[in-house]
Amino acid sequence: MDLSLAGKVALVTGSSRGIGASIAEGLAAEGCDVMLTGRDEAALQQVAAAVAKRGRKAQYSTLDLSDAKVPAALVADLKKHFGKLDILVNNAGATKRGDFRELTDADWKDGFELKFFAHVRLAREAWPLLAASKGSVVTIAGIGGKEPEAEFGIGSSVNAAAVAWSKALADVGKKEGVQVNAVNPGRVETERLWRRFRARASETGNSEAKVRDEFRKEFNITRFGVVEDIAGLIAFMVSPHGRWLHGAVIDMDGGEVRGV
Repeated sequence: MDLSLAGKVALVTGSSRGIGASIAEGLAAEGCDVMLTGRDEAALQQVAAAVAKRGRKAQYSTLDLSDAKVPAALVADLKKHFGKLDILVNNAGATKRGDFRELTDADWKDGFELKFFAHVRLAREAWPLLAASKGSVVTIAGIGGKEPEAEFGIGSSVNAAAVAWSKALADVGKKEGVQVNAVNPGRVETERLWRRFRARASETGNSEAKVRDEFRKEFNITRFGVVEDIAGLIAFMVSPHGRWLHGAVIDMDGGEVRGV
């Protein structure tokens, strides 16, 4: 299927590795030029090179989005290099796990700064460009917002807030022609998930294959996701084929979330 994204410009945050990198490369494969952000410059250079191999233009920034001044600087840099913006994918941010009695105010602040306030600030700064192009915003949250876990209190709270904000922003988008949606990924195979596999394998002495299947059964899912699953969904959502999706929150999780 031709997604008709050739010539579009996308900004993908948290795109040095994992889901963000795959989204960036997937959009480039569909003909988009891409602005990347992340903290690991070497990893960003690799993603930029992969985008360039697709014949598309790439720029990257290592500025810390948790700094309130950075979104304005990032959008100014994007405008300088690309002149427009069609797609904003808010993906940056990870939160600390642990017993709530041990998590500090600083841990909570860090979680919300990068995975909530950074999204809000960046959308605010990018909105004039998105309104001009009748573009799209997709925020990557997570199923933790629907299925909170004791050890994931910060992440669950941040994800729920990001989804609620996306719903509110979608009402603005209706009036001004900007498509707004959110995606809740489930258990996607990234380094973060593999660390949990390896930790249990080390604790129990079981093979990683056995531990992996134990986790799959515990999560009650069809399989673990791969980053390409999320990337493919995003590319469809922001294409003309997915334009009727608006204010939607899509759980892509192998059936883990059972509630409506």
